[in-house]
Amino acid sequence: MSKKALVKDYMTRNVISVKSNTKCADVIQTMKDTGHDGFPVVNGEGNIVGIVTTFDLLLKDWKETVDEIMSKDVVIAREDMALNDASRVMFRQGISRMPVVNKEGKLSGFLTNTDIVRSHIERSTPSKVNYFKNTLEQLYDTKAKVIQEKVPVDKIRPTQDRIYADELDGRIYELKRGLAEPAIVVHTGDRWILIDGHHRAVASVKLGCKNIDSYVIELKKDIKLGVEKTADKSGIYTLDDIHIIDDDQHPLIAITESIKKSKEKKIVGKKINEDEIRRHLHD
Repeated sequence: MSKKALVKDYMTRNVISVKSNTKCADVIQTMKDTGHDGFPVVNGEGNIVGIVTTFDLLLKDWKETVDEIMSKDVVIAREDMALNDASRVMFRQGISRMPVVNKEGKLSGFLTNTDIVRSHIERSTPSKVNYFKNTLEQLYDTKAKVIQEKVPVDKIRPTQDRIYADELDGRIYELKRGLAEPAIVVHTGDRWILIDGHHRAVASVKLGCKNIDSYVIELKKDIKLGVEKTADKSGIYTLDDIHIIDDDQHPLIAITESIKKSKEKKIVGKKINEDEIRRHLHD
């Protein structure tokens, strides 16, 4: 039975917090410097007394200090809370971030939607790997084992001849933030065959990475895979041979964009009249 994932396993530990007497102008500057859109507010003992977000800064009347605009009703998770339970709470409450406290009630981390997504990626990929492993064992009447390791990108043999530019940009974004799941590679003979993760592999090259984190399925026999034969016919031997489609969107993205455009026609924009906020945000 797999170990139940806990909040402490995936929460962000390097948390930036502010005090209740922190100036709002300083919070805005910190947001600009870090790219974060919210911070927990703590007292002198490290206990959480509120949270301040861009929502508070933009939609509330301008005040000088955090204690005058922060949200005081804060949903808080404990480190030993089950991650699935925490994600349900976040969904039901409609929040994208949740401060985490330790047994002493002190701020110890921050759980975000990104952390939740990362946890699901890391927990779902192994089941996909086992599916590929079992399929290969049955197809080629051999045994295989799975290990996770860094594979040099210059050794990888791709089996897909094209990828989408918009999806590639997304994978680059994820890799920069440590979000992308490992690729799936089959090691047979002296060859490293890329089965799943072509966007990730090309993104790694674009970022100058020498290796790519991978689940490697090692076959006991040196077998010429069917996907290798297909790649041979297409002339695909290295990652440089993959064509990047930049004049079309990934099918799912295209659907999403069409839905987005139809919704935008129904949305009435709301003008935020707060000259002081705009002045600080654009300084």
